Amino acid sequence: MAYRTTTARVERDQQLREHILACAHAQVAAGGFAALTMQGLAAEAGIATGSLYRHFSRKGELASEVFARASQREVDALAAVFGAPGSPCERLLAGVRGFAERAWHSRQLAFALIAEPVEPEVDEQRLRFREAYAQLFVRLLDEGRRLGQFQVDSLSLSAACLVGAIAEALVGPLSPAARAARESGEPSMDLAAVSQGLSNFCLRAVGAQLPLNIQSLESQPVQSQPVEIAR
Repeated sequence: MAYRTTTARVERDQQLREHILACAHAQVAAGGFAALTMQGLAAEAGIATGSLYRHFSRKGELASEVFARASQREVDALAAVFGAPGSPCERLLAGVRGFAERAWHSRQLAFALIAEPVEPEVDEQRLRFREAYAQLFVRLLDEGRRLGQFQVDSLSLSAACLVGAIAEALVGPLSPAARAARESGEPSMDLAAVSQGLSNFCLRAVGAQLPLNIQSLESQPVQSQPVEIAR
């Protein structure tokens, strides 16, 4: 008689898989992908290492799933902002500022998603989600160009440049070295300064006019100050 997997067994396996992924996400958020090990995760999840390998054959496969889920939440959040009411310029600003704010308050996880050296499987996901972000920007830039708010030539190239610039600009402030400097009380850029700089850059990059409130802020010196670290 052939063995038949029961519905209850499938549900238990799925619940265990979700529990494993939740524990893995917590470990990456606390210490990056370098802190994620199969043995440590099995202990954290309260299961045998063999049971963990039944769901994920290697760390790269597990890390790739953690990365994909965390990145999809960010893509969905950005899509919601870009699809909300308001002018393309307003939505661009809201999307960039929201992305920077979420990254700032989950700095370890954000740095891991953007720049931490990772397994090849995760690198593949990183490229795939860069393209997903770029497609969101393409649609917004196209709308803004048709309304005369944005002055861009190639939509795809401009979108890719924006995605790359935003990610690269956040690497320094989110890096372990920058976090250590802030913890020691050294002066550094705060969230407001990072968000303002990114907003100004993105608006200029698409040929949009800076809002009056931003223009007035630019005439004032940016005050750098230590901030509390969100772990």
